[in-house]
Amino acid sequence: MFSVLICDDSMVARKQVSKCLPQDWDVAVHFAKHGREAITAIEEGKGQLMFLDLNMPVMDGYETLKAIHQRQLNSKVIVISGDIQPTAHERVKALGAIEFIEKPVNPELIHDVLVKHNIIGAEQEEEQIEASALPADIRDCYQEITNIAMGQAGDHLARMLKVFVKLPIPNVNLIEVSELHMMLQDIEDKDTVSGICQGFLGAGVSGEALFILSDSSFGDVAKIMDITEEVDDQVQLELLMDAANILIGTCLRGFASQLDLNFSQGHPVVLGQHRSVSELISNNKT
Repeated sequence: MFSVLICDDSMVARKQVSKCLPQDWDVAVHFAKHGREAITAIEEGKGQLMFLDLNMPVMDGYETLKAIHQRQLNSKVIVISGDIQPTAHERVKALGAIEFIEKPVNPELIHDVLVKHNIIGAEQEEEQIEASALPADIRDCYQEITNIAMGQAGDHLARMLKVFVKLPIPNVNLIEVSELHMMLQDIEDKDTVSGICQGFLGAGVSGEALFILSDSSFGDVAKIMDITEEVDDQVQLELLMDAANILIGTCLRGFASQLDLNFSQGHPVVLGQHRSVSELISNNKT
């Protein structure tokens, strides 16, 4: 029996990929939450083919591909990731992945990739899945949706600025408004920041996107954007607005497209420049 390993820190993503496998394919499916678990599983013979995420805790996808190469493990790897930057495609191919699939996946795409690499025959059926077959852990669903939206925003930023954006794992929590103030204060350090807030609304969903940039980052942003003039407060404000428009706009479009919604976006509001996080909060509690 053929052995398939699905490695992703998101339970929703793992289940979605497993449900997208061809219905009549005689396989044993195994799961791993990060690269270290995946390497152990492959060494135990559980991963002739692996579907691998990139952004994971403990050992990410890049580190996992390097470990497979260094240990000369026998596993074909198909990367499935929300990090869709061109550089990410190039890096995983250089590290030995046979294919790169962008999240979210679907049965037709999985089927075509498996046929392309002669892993299954073209006559094998594609499975049609229903939304009800997916797990109902709402926070995990939010995290996977966020991961994909962030990947699209990172790709947009990377293409515009010709840089590689290292994407963190989304941290999704269900919290009260009062707890949000406490969480923001917890991230405060000695550096001052500048912040922008932008509201959005659509079909029963409303929210606010908060963009915070540390003041020490403005020099790097100006350098990336080839700005040679003095980076004064006005230039910094322009850089802040440009970066916020790119990231907030693309991220919200990524959310909306996955939820089959259209968001109306409000005008971005500058919360403050060169302030501590606690000052931003106290000055903008409403």
